[in-house]
Amino acid sequence: NLLTMGQAMMGVDPCTPEDDFVSFLPFAWIGEQMMSISSGLQVGFTINFPEEPETAQENIREIGPHVMFAPPRMYEQMTRTVQVKNLDSSWIKRNIFNWAMKVGYRAADLKFDKKPVPVGIQFLRWLAYIIVFKKLRDHLGLTRVRNAYTGGAAMGPDHFRFFHSLGVNLKQIYGQTEIAGISVLHRKGDIKFDTVGTPIPGTEVKITEEGEIISKSPSVFLGYYKNPEATEKTLKDGWLYSGDKGFIDEDGHLVVFDRSKDVMILHDKSIFAPQYLETRLKFAPFIKDAWVIGHEQPYITAVVCIDYAVVGKWADDKKINYTSYHELSQKPEVYDLVEKQIREANRSLKKPAKVHKFLNLYKEFDADDEELTRTRKLRRAFVENRYKVLVEALYQDTDSVHMDTTITYEDGRVSQIKTDLHIRKIPIEEGN
Repeated sequence: NLLTMGQAMMGVDPCTPEDDFVSFLPFAWIGEQMMSISSGLQVGFTINFPEEPETAQENIREIGPHVMFAPPRMYEQMTRTVQVKNLDSSWIKRNIFNWAMKVGYRAADLKFDKKPVPVGIQFLRWLAYIIVFKKLRDHLGLTRVRNAYTGGAAMGPDHFRFFHSLGVNLKQIYGQTEIAGISVLHRKGDIKFDTVGTPIPGTEVKITEEGEIISKSPSVFLGYYKNPEATEKTLKDGWLYSGDKGFIDEDGHLVVFDRSKDVMILHDKSIFAPQYLETRLKFAPFIKDAWVIGHEQPYITAVVCIDYAVVGKWADDKKINYTSYHELSQKPEVYDLVEKQIREANRSLKKPAKVHKFLNLYKEFDADDEELTRTRKLRRAFVENRYKVLVEALYQDTDSVHMDTTITYEDGRVSQIKTDLHIRKIPIEEGN
């Protein structure tokens, strides 16, 4: 299975024995097996390992890989790093950076639309590369990268456009463990940031009447170990049922909404993928995590986790006093920051999908508290149960909610938290 998949992937994006690849993700994740084992054995490129998990980003910069694969969280962190450094830079540097990004976005959008890039923009893009992007890509370890891949979770369009504006050939991968990691991939010159690409050679993808994505290929597994019931539900007549909702667009690209169990039904009966809005919100450097709520509710709400380091630096510059994450998160000025980003995201959404209310959580979501997986995916069912009181308050006529719960620290200590969280309403602009 793995070797067949690796062969198909290398047929789409060939690597060479001279290429460098950095393996820094757990081998328990099929995505890492896909590159390090499947593709590595096919080609024989050099597989590098970081010295420590904490030095992964630094080691990536030292090695300068030609091929890179990482979950969206890695690219989101890279984006946040750049944004924070830009915020801390001088007025002149900020303006130069903003100009370069504007040029980069313009060139990237033309390529997305498969339109020729005018000579004038090509020149400005080259100038932006010399002045800004070359050094920036070196800082991120992306100087030599030919193909960068992401998968395992949704990648927001803002992050996707950001890397393409830098000239990084970032591509979406879609698949699952049961198909040896990959079934769909973006092709060179045929990248759409709202899709995950087209099927790789030897793979068929269809959409059922219920909107579920199913696939068939030589890489599909034989079944779950000693679990025939689960196998029977997942494998039907050779087709692998993914449990994901999606559709195939007019260009043959697969569009993935979300896991079937995570797709929201809005009050107007339309379907909505919460991950889409969550990734839009997380493009702001001061928002580390977001949880969008609204399944069969009268409107959409959100729970936001601020980035303590970024917002803390901003608060210091503004001479806003605080002593803890909780205190900082509840400052009116911080709520203003978050509201601004939500308003920006709302502009691109239809009225039923706009966020009407939000609150800032008193802590970050944490894998140690079982709120996130180890690859930092939100465990929706768990947080819905744990923060049930917050969900209820967001749909009541109140401007605050009392929390009485416990949190677990990295060293194993448990602490009792009793606090009031503010709830803020967002005026919804007419239109859409």
